[in-house]
Formats: sequence, structure tokens, C-alpha cells
Amino acid sequence: MAGGPSTPELAAAVSAGGGLGFLAAGYKSAAQVESEISRTRDLTSAPFGVNLFVPQASFADPAQLHDYAAELAVDAQRYSVEVGPPKFDDDDWDNKLEVVQRLAPDVVSFAFDAPKAAVVRRMQESGISVIITVTTVAEAVAAAETGADALCVQGPEAGGHRGTFQATAPVNETPLVPLLQQVLNAVGLPVIAAGGIVTAADTEQALATGAVAVQAGTAFLRAVEAGTRPVHRSALSSPEFTTTQVTRAFTGRYARGLSNAFMKDHDASAPAGYPEVHHMTTPIRTAAAQVGDAHGVNLWAGTGYARTIEGSAMDILRSLTP
Repeated sequence: MAGGPSTPELAAAVSAGGGLGFLAAGYKSAAQVESEISRTRDLTSAPFGVNLFVPQASFADPAQLHDYAAELAVDAQRYSVEVGPPKFDDDDWDNKLEVVQRLAPDVVSFAFDAPKAAVVRRMQESGISVIITVTTVAEAVAAAETGADALCVQGPEAGGHRGTFQATAPVNETPLVPLLQQVLNAVGLPVIAAGGIVTAADTEQALATGAVAVQAGTAFLRAVEAGTRPVHRSALSSPEFTTTQVTRAFTGRYARGLSNAFMKDHDASAPAGYPEVHHMTTPIRTAAAQVGDAHGVNLWAGTGYARTIEGSAMDILRSLTP
């Protein structure tokens, strides 16, 4: 839930209620992550986790980025901003690893790739359990080989970014339940189910399939404690938005959100390139959010968004519990 929805207040409330709250470290500096871990510890003595994006080498085509920038200029002009520079960075990876190891939250999870086995051991030696997000059986096998403690199996129903290791590969369309079964047959690690989990019935089905726990993101976007932007929060319950789709128009990496005009205008032409495209569209998305234009911002949401509820994190946690 990087980009705003994740807050220390939300993570602490979920953990205090008997779940395992997570802080999203993506798009933040190491200093910000350190501050949020400390704030969460001020709010609760219960266990919680931190999620990190594993950096990969750039896979963007400069010529395609140039063409996309020209296309985005029309949107930027509409909001009186400029297209952001297509810069590459590693999301402050090394510094964040140092912070997490030193402050030692109970769990650290990784997305976008499997970290090296040495990183996994480094975390475990500090008393931190390691979870790696996977979207295919092949990824699950590779993640298990690093020595991870558990896997989070992300089905295509999930909102936000796909955790796919090969970012340019087609999205695996195998639904969560059969994907869980495939991964359980392939590896011997505990498996956490993610993707479309928004009710107690969803939780029950995943547990019955063999998952030891479920992970919910979209379900908490409307929580009082969440930092979800007003334009995003409103769109989740608006009759104007009737479906979700997977796109790389906003960030250059496949992600699922509510279908809006930005996707319609740019999905077909958006190049692969993360985080370059993310940085290019950031000024546009920020300006659109400021004026309340839901058609110019990424409205990350899973397929179960219409069944989510508004309320406290505790209310939502109860609604997810069989």
C-alpha cells in the first residue's frame, strides 16, 4: 500500500486488533521509514511488518520514454505542471535494508523480486521473519531457494502493483485459489494468500485451500486510519467507476486500479519502464489529486473493491475474520 494509504496508525491498529499490520516502505527515504517504524512502536507493542520493493536493473527503452513524455505533455499542460524526468533509482535500497535490520520489525516482506539469499539471512539473523511475494510457481520456487520463511502468493485479483519478478512478462491470469494450489504443490513453505480478499468468505476460502493466512490491501483503503487520498477514497464507492483493469500507464509496471480516463488514453502506448514512468507521471497524478480529478490519478484497487466497507481498521479486520 505504498504511495499514501499505508500509515503507522493503520499498521498499529491492525496489529493491535490481532492482525499483522504492515508499513509500506516504497517511495520513502530510509529516514522516513525509520520514523514510521518508531511511530508504530509508539502506538502499539504488537508485532508488525515492513514491505520493501526489491530494485531491478532498468528495463526501459529511452526512445519509448521520449515518445511517452511527448504524449503525457498534453495531460501535464491541463494541470499546469511539467512531465517529470524519467529517472532511475533503487528506492534507497541499501539504506532501507540497514534501517530494517537495525530496528528489527517482526517481519519484512519483499516485492518485485526475490532478494539475494544473503539479504534474507541478514534479516533472519536479526530476528526478522522474511516473506517474499510471488505471482507464479517459478517465482515461488526461486523465492523458496533464498531461504525465506514464507511466501505471499499474489493472485491477479490484487490491486496495485503486481509482484511479478519479470516486469515485462505478461500478467499471470491464474486465479488466486488454483494458483495457491499450484504453489503449495511446488514448495514446502507456509503460504499467505493475497488478491481479492475483502470479506470473511474470501478469507475462509483461502484458508480452506491451504493458506496459513491472508493478506488484504484494498479492503483497508477506506479505513479511517488509512492515508488514502480523498479523491481515491471517494472513487472506491462512486457509481462512476464500475471495473478495474491492469495497466502500466502510471508507473511503467503492471498494476491494477479502477478504470479511468488516464488508462483509456495511455494504456495502449505506455512503455515498460519502472521507476522511470512512475517519476514521469508523478507531477500529473499529484496535481490531479489536488484538484480532485479521479481521471488523472492512479486509483489502485483489487477486483473486490465494490465489496469493501468504510470504518475503523478494527471494523474491517472483523469483517475479514470468519
